[in-house]
Amino acid sequence: MKLDTSKTVESPVMAPEPKKPRQYNWLSWLLILGLLGGIGYAIYYQVTVVPRQEARRRMVTQPVQRQNLAIAVTANGTIKPERSINVSPKNSGILKQLLVKEGDSVKQGQILAYMDDTDLQGNLTQAQGQVAQAQANLQKAQAGNRPQDIAQAQAQLNEAQANLRKVEAGNRPQDIGQAQARLRSAQATLNQAEDDLRRNQQLYSSGAIALQVVNQSRAARDTAQAQVNEAQQALSLQQAGSRQEDIQQARATVQQRQQALDLLKAGTRQEDIQAARAQVTSARGALQDIQAQINNTIIRAPFAGVVTQKFADPGAFVTPTTSGSAVSSATSSSILALASTNQVVANVSESNISKIRLGQKVTIKADAYPGRVFEGQVIQIAAQATVEQNVTSFQVKASLSDPQNLLRSGMNVDVEFQVGQLENALVVPTASVVRRENGTGVYVLGANDQPRFTRIETGVTVNNFTEVKSGLSGNEKVMLSFPPGSRPQSTPRGGVFPGVGGGGGRQGGGGGRSGGNAP
Repeated sequence: MKLDTSKTVESPVMAPEPKKPRQYNWLSWLLILGLLGGIGYAIYYQVTVVPRQEARRRMVTQPVQRQNLAIAVTANGTIKPERSINVSPKNSGILKQLLVKEGDSVKQGQILAYMDDTDLQGNLTQAQGQVAQAQANLQKAQAGNRPQDIAQAQAQLNEAQANLRKVEAGNRPQDIGQAQARLRSAQATLNQAEDDLRRNQQLYSSGAIALQVVNQSRAARDTAQAQVNEAQQALSLQQAGSRQEDIQQARATVQQRQQALDLLKAGTRQEDIQAARAQVTSARGALQDIQAQINNTIIRAPFAGVVTQKFADPGAFVTPTTSGSAVSSATSSSILALASTNQVVANVSESNISKIRLGQKVTIKADAYPGRVFEGQVIQIAAQATVEQNVTSFQVKASLSDPQNLLRSGMNVDVEFQVGQLENALVVPTASVVRRENGTGVYVLGANDQPRFTRIETGVTVNNFTEVKSGLSGNEKVMLSFPPGSRPQSTPRGGVFPGVGGGGGRQGGGGGRSGGNAP
């Protein structure tokens, strides 16, 4: 408040001249008091009103509101292939040709490599020859005997029968007469030889011939005597007829030839045909075994996937290994490693596994691609829990929708399972929830802008909002920050300051990370 004393004040009443000094002193005191009052008000405004307005401006509040909350369970996960194997041949051998390299995508049944099959080709030719021989024997057995074979057997039978009749009939009179004539001729020769011998002996006695001539005559006589004996025996055989042994032998020959003819006419036995068929089957089996070994030298992809690693080059000796082995002794003898489509493997805590269902939608986030969200579905829930560091969890597998193949095997991801939705829930910011000795609650802005602690019952926490089951009506404003010096003190139990973290914060679904969970 200011006073203007530069102008004179005219008064209708003229005071006596001696009173002017008193009027001047009263106005001075009035001016001083006004000045002191203005200074005091300014000090009061700056000290009391301005800090209170500044404090009111620095307090952050947010009204309680209602929202639809999507309830989710979060967990740590890892990108892993659905199938991963070390590709190796069925039989040991030399790698002849490799057709793929690391990082190549292959289709099921695609040829990956060739093994050396030089030795097997020779075995294949031999097996094919054995099959052809067995088939020819079977065809021969099925066709039966040729007419020429039957005619030949018939001729042999006729010959044996004729010989039997000859033996049974005995010798003819002509044969006996011929034998007798031969005997008479031999006797005549003998008589002449005896006469020559007697005559030569007489001449030798008279000294007309030498002894050698006598000896020659004696030898001729002995020869003629032997021929006579032979002719007599032949005549006796002709006169005696055939022996019973010869007749029996001839009969046996006839029976043998008859049975041979009957067998040829009857054709091949069914047992022989079956045996020939069995030989064909055995030969074909050996051929198929060789062909299978040759086919095994062609290494094909058992499923569609990506070649993740190469273990051998052409010329290397490789051996069969277990499909899932990853130790150096096994991979060193394999050809390559093949992995199929990636999937997500997450560990869900025991308390949340009951909320997981097959076919449930899943969202995946990876640190390698910030802001990128991938989708999937639950395809498998482990039947048995795993315990690591006294933490019980269940392994949950989910399919992965990643057309660009951005996520690679071994990446760590955050997995969120969409388990439901809470309709029209009363929520407060999670940062406003604190814990005091008397329970969990929020600070509500009360009368005269003073914070007032109100106990609440919390539910789920989703996207920085916590559900309030009871304790608030919905018309309050909760405090997110306090003026300096007015922040409530934390409790010995570990209560949290407002603005730092809410006591109703959600717990991680299985790996220690924070995330939204159903109560």
